[in-house]
Amino acid sequence: MATRLLSLPLILGLASLSGTVRADSLVLGGGCFWCTEAAYEIKPGVNAVTSGYAGGFTAKPTYQQISREHTGHAEVIKIDYDPAKVSLDELLAFFWKVHDPTQVGGQGNDLGPQYRSIILYADAAQKAAAEKSRTEAAKTFAKPITTEIVPLTTFWQAEDYHQDYFAKNPNAGYCVYVIKPKVQKLKKELSSPKP
Repeated sequence: MATRLLSLPLILGLASLSGTVRADSLVLGGGCFWCTEAAYEIKPGVNAVTSGYAGGFTAKPTYQQISREHTGHAEVIKIDYDPAKVSLDELLAFFWKVHDPTQVGGQGNDLGPQYRSIILYADAAQKAAAEKSRTEAAKTFAKPITTEIVPLTTFWQAEDYHQDYFAKNPNAGYCVYVIKPKVQKLKKELSSPKP
């Protein structure tokens, strides 16, 4: 499968499809990208979620290379969102709910540096928002947060079979036992009235 390099202007959401719809992007990783992709796809205001790789040192990494821990990349998602419907702060607050940011070396049974908790900022505003969000989230966890906050250099889109994995494979074992319960819990939380 060919991977595709997205240019920094596209990652930053500077290009608009219609000229009237403004969209921004955020790149983050919280374990398996199948899980985080499915979680953010249910978040109101999110236009698209793309699974990919970032935070490493190899150009055009493949899933096989990442799985063997040869590239330094993390499995991440690029979230394209409408800032008129959801704020960067809300997306970051949701991040702390979709995974365990205190686990070292992976998420659940998905172990290895490719599953680390990471936020990759595209500019100073995203960096400041991520650091502020991490500080606030730290007050709610008993253990220290291990999430890296690092500059985004390149987002590499993952192979096609990883995109919309949960939607395309709802009966696969990992989807049934790991992703589906997480998504159901998050949907319930999103539909609960706010105090």
